[in-house]
Amino acid sequence: MNYPGEFDDIRKYVDSEVNAMLAKVVEEPQVQQIMVALFGAENWQKMKQVAPQINTVHDFQLCYIIKVLQAIVDNSCADIVLEGSENISKTGAYLHITNHRDITLDPALLNYLLHVNGFDTTQIGIGNNLLIMPWIEWAVRLNKSFIVRRDGGVREQLLISKHMSAYMRYVITQIKDSIWIAQREGRAKDSSDHTAPAIIKMLNMSGEGTFVEKLRELHIAPVAINYEFDPCDYLKAKEFQQKRDNPLHKKTPQDDIINMQVGIMGFKGRVRFAIANELEVPESWNDVPRANQADVAAAAIDKLIHANYHLFPNNYVAAYLLTGNEAYAAHFTAQEKQAFEAYIAGQVQKIDLPNRDDEFARQKMLLMYANPLFNKEKALQAE
Repeated sequence: MNYPGEFDDIRKYVDSEVNAMLAKVVEEPQVQQIMVALFGAENWQKMKQVAPQINTVHDFQLCYIIKVLQAIVDNSCADIVLEGSENISKTGAYLHITNHRDITLDPALLNYLLHVNGFDTTQIGIGNNLLIMPWIEWAVRLNKSFIVRRDGGVREQLLISKHMSAYMRYVITQIKDSIWIAQREGRAKDSSDHTAPAIIKMLNMSGEGTFVEKLRELHIAPVAINYEFDPCDYLKAKEFQQKRDNPLHKKTPQDDIINMQVGIMGFKGRVRFAIANELEVPESWNDVPRANQADVAAAAIDKLIHANYHLFPNNYVAAYLLTGNEAYAAHFTAQEKQAFEAYIAGQVQKIDLPNRDDEFARQKMLLMYANPLFNKEKALQAE
């Protein structure tokens, strides 16, 4: 099915555009450096020679993206598992709203897991702030990504949000593709994941009917993501200190590139993605004051994400070190505690600030690992 021309500025590339755009991407020097690093020069040349025969998005993902992700998984994950796949249908189209751990890998790894479990891959919403070079936009749009514009003034942002909302609704209801979006703009650097009500408001800028009818039409199936080790934890702690010391501090494009590189290649240990049940949208939400409807929906999504975290010993060790609560000690061994404390100490040493505050960084990183446990406890207590 074709897309209306109104979406040409943000939509993913369609099959008829694949061959020409791929021919440009494979000639980019940075792309070649990345692919040689992952596969070796000889294997990359073989992969590159296949490009002229690639004419569909599906074939592009099979011949390139899945192989790239398999290499990343092999090099950086102890194992990776998708839980909750029984909660969705292989013929359904869903809006997967997820917590956001890694600047680029979250949707890529979800698509990898969906593929190996026999599901179609999703379309991915990606912020234009990450499209630092033209080839990145070409590559991600080949990989079923649509562009989330984050520039412009208040009035322009309203139009941008309406445009994106209409696109996403069209993809789910007409194209019958699933979509991934993060629950908020940017990562929750302390790993306390909460859906921005603005996301819900954006979703309901399109469609017809009541608040409930428009939300139900999107078949929201939240996904909980947890990494045993977050390769970027020390970079996040560094940013916390930079903002503490200078409230006006902002990341640079170079900072984003470093976060992408470390997140992709850094060791993640065990990785778990868990698909929750589809969000129940009761009629009673129509009776909630309009100003509060988005907050109610966001809280319900949070509860599903938090309740479905897969926790690791690290999460319990961090919570124990922060609180001293002996109940957490039953979930880890002395060796696991010692290993995690050594890991945190090593990550602190990676922070390249002349005035590095070691204890501040340590506390921030412990909180990153403890917050998923704290939030899961709250979600399960509320049931």
